[in-house]
Amino acid sequence: MNDMRRTTLKIILQITCQLLWLAGLVVGLSGVYLLLNCRQSNLFFSHTYIVLPAVLALTSAAFLLVSGGLGCWVSTRKSVCLQGLFVYLLVVVICLESTASALAYFHSGKLDSEMAPFRGVFQRYTGSSQDPDSTAVDATQEELQCCGIRNYTDWLETPWFNHTGGLGVPHSCCNSTFRSCNGTLDQPWQLYPQGCQVKLEEALLFVLSLIIWSSLPVMLVEVFAFVTVAQLMTDQPLLEYHILDRH
Repeated sequence: MNDMRRTTLKIILQITCQLLWLAGLVVGLSGVYLLLNCRQSNLFFSHTYIVLPAVLALTSAAFLLVSGGLGCWVSTRKSVCLQGLFVYLLVVVICLESTASALAYFHSGKLDSEMAPFRGVFQRYTGSSQDPDSTAVDATQEELQCCGIRNYTDWLETPWFNHTGGLGVPHSCCNSTFRSCNGTLDQPWQLYPQGCQVKLEEALLFVLSLIIWSSLPVMLVEVFAFVTVAQLMTDQPLLEYHILDRH
């Protein structure tokens, strides 16, 4: 009966470890996506602290993958040391996930203040490919399919617009479906209707929310794995004593 119970616990642990791998992939992808967004749009942020949830998410993802592999190994061994190491890694991951979720929640409520330099970058736009501000603005508008800060009318208040004679907006504002678009204001329907700050905030909020809400099921899986290993560690001395008593 004890052997059957241990076999069941090992099977449960293996399934739980596969869930840890899956959770590690989800958390890791969300961290990579947030890190890439922050790296490509770093000129639009007041501080670089917003990358901390991404770094912690990537770190916890790495620990989740390692924990999943170690847990599968633990299920085939009777090593108390390996079981203890597995529990230790689970505790580390819980700490990392809790910290990443807290930071993600903190930054999700401060995106407006974090993106305060947004207007300043657009005001410094020159249209030159050698200018980092101009390159960042054009790349953001093309990638996010947006125009201006809130909409295309924000370009009317920029020095670049007045310098060019007020004929149009940058070509990066043109909707790719209209091949004849040249950025002129007499055909505004050919421009991207939504502003870049709005779209960037939406993308960041989605990833930050994913980090926040994914932490709960990940922690539940970790607690389940912890309980399973704890039961294996409790049963192991009893099994060894039973074998010695037979001899």
